[in-house]
Amino acid sequence: MQSRLQSLVEAWVNVLIGFAINMAANIVVLPAFGYNVTVSDAFGIGLVFTVISVARSYALRRWFNSKLRK
Repeated sequence: MQSRLQSLVEAWVNVLIGFAINMAANIVVLPAFGYNVTVSDAFGIGLVFTVISVARSYALRRWFNSKLRK
């Protein structure tokens, strides 16, 4: 079983990898749909979704760990 800190570190590593993928996708995909996206825009969009993703990953990990303990 993971500690809370280990869960948080795992969530951050997972999301940072996802952030890099998200940046590339924002720069390539959004212009294909007619949106002018700068690197700064892609970073900002990615940052918002990264924060949401870390919170989601951490909460789900802790919830599953609490269910496994019972």
